[in-house]
Amino acid sequence: MRAAYLEGQSIAALARDHGVSRGAIGTAVADLLPEHVTADDPVPVPEVPLTLDMPGKVADFLRATDLDDAERAALDHGQAVRSGTGYTLRVTAVLALHRQLLDRCQSLDGAGAIPAQRKARREFENRVSACAH
Repeated sequence: MRAAYLEGQSIAALARDHGVSRGAIGTAVADLLPEHVTADDPVPVPEVPLTLDMPGKVADFLRATDLDDAERAALDHGQAVRSGTGYTLRVTAVLALHRQLLDRCQSLDGAGAIPAQRKARREFENRVSACAH
């Protein structure tokens, strides 16, 4: 049966020939199926870029800091969206990069930060955290 499957015979045809269900044939040849992955062979899940709105106060702070090339590129490619008196920067990047940017602005939680900056950082943290779950 396995040899016939490898030669190209369909699961349905094998089930008819042997008088069993297609599920039984599928179970018998499961390790031969192309989509079969064992638990021993973990497949890395590619990270999908996410678009998150970063408050302008956070973006301005980050632009004034020393960023690596990927972080700088993410901010440079972000789209500014005007809202009221300020703006929001729509940044598309993988979740890990959003977390890096969030880590870079941790000093906005300190005593020397302006309350509006602290609130903006918390808003961005909430958006990043919501995507992590």
